[in-house]
Amino acid sequence: MAAKQVEQALVQQWRDILALHARTQCELDRALHEHGLCGSDFEVLDILAGALRGCSYRIQEIAERVHLSQSALSRLIARLEREGLAERGLCAEDRRGVRVSLTEKGRALHDEVLPVQRAVLTRMLTRD
Repeated sequence: MAAKQVEQALVQQWRDILALHARTQCELDRALHEHGLCGSDFEVLDILAGALRGCSYRIQEIAERVHLSQSALSRLIARLEREGLAERGLCAEDRRGVRVSLTEKGRALHDEVLPVQRAVLTRMLTRD
């Protein structure tokens, strides 16, 4: 009986985590929509903003840090590139690879939206 209760508590904890993630993702998408972004867009911009100016990430490095399939990430990066927020270039170390970096426009948008994203995270994840 005690083992069953432990199992049920574990399952409930997992479901609570999923629900918190879903609520937080919805709030992020709602808040970022005003700026023409969704949560996934911002995650990629945030990762790219972490690079030193003039530096870039390989797409595989970004894929390891976001929860998107390789094809979804490629489409997202293509959209950011079309909007002038990111740019792709060949990888010097591996000519088959692609590197991605922020443009000045992308960095400016990231800087503008960062407080919005952080405020949502604070509101959603510091509740009692």
